[in-house]
Amino acid sequence: MSRDPLGRAPWILVVPAAVAAGVLLLPLLAMVAATDPRGLADALSSEAARDALWLSVSTSTAAMLVSLVIGLPLAWLLARVDFPGRRLVRALVIVPMVLPPVVAGIALRSAFGRSGLLGEPILDATGFAFPYTAWGVVLAHVFVALPFLVISTEGALRSTGSGYDGAAATLGAGRWTTFRRVTVPLALPGIAAAMVLAWARSLGEFGATITFNGNYPGTTQTMPTLIYVARQSDADAALALSLIMLLVSVGVLVALRDRWLVTA
Repeated sequence: MSRDPLGRAPWILVVPAAVAAGVLLLPLLAMVAATDPRGLADALSSEAARDALWLSVSTSTAAMLVSLVIGLPLAWLLARVDFPGRRLVRALVIVPMVLPPVVAGIALRSAFGRSGLLGEPILDATGFAFPYTAWGVVLAHVFVALPFLVISTEGALRSTGSGYDGAAATLGAGRWTTFRRVTVPLALPGIAAAMVLAWARSLGEFGATITFNGNYPGTTQTMPTLIYVARQSDADAALALSLIMLLVSVGVLVALRDRWLVTA
């Protein structure tokens, strides 16, 4: 085992680091230990659980892709363009990250509900309403996940610097060409990590989803809302469903770790 050239890690840092790891890992290990394997098998065979898991995965994936399409340009503006009010825009982007989930759901209802600021004109013009639909679930997920993608992507774009952009400009490349051929490829690992973060945040979304869309099996019932309902009547079933969510989340992160989430 090679020695660290910087010397031994000081205990004053190792001990709190170990405590932090314990705080994060012990509850998960305790949940795994408390779950009856037979309950896990029953949960996996449940149609309600399969429907909720499929809805969670599909809407989280859709929300991640929507967030990428609209969030990447916003992150680029914040990282590369010095415009009036940039700090205010960045602050407003962060706001959904700190809002209580129920407040996020109420805000979505105020804007996109059947009588909302935008929801009512959309309903009158098209007959379509977001609440209580799978598209409403996607919208709620976008609202809570988009800030994570924007802030993480902005950090990735800033970390690559603007020097290569400037070099491309001196060679005659316009900003759109530079964005496509220089900026995004250089920041791609960070953008991919931001996408995974947005997907994971979407997968675990609960408060805004249930406030904006209710909890209708097969339509708006995601795994978090199903776990909430199960917890009221059957703690063992809730444990099994929670373990399924944990396994899905860990599986995705492990599958992507070597390709996108580790750079050294």
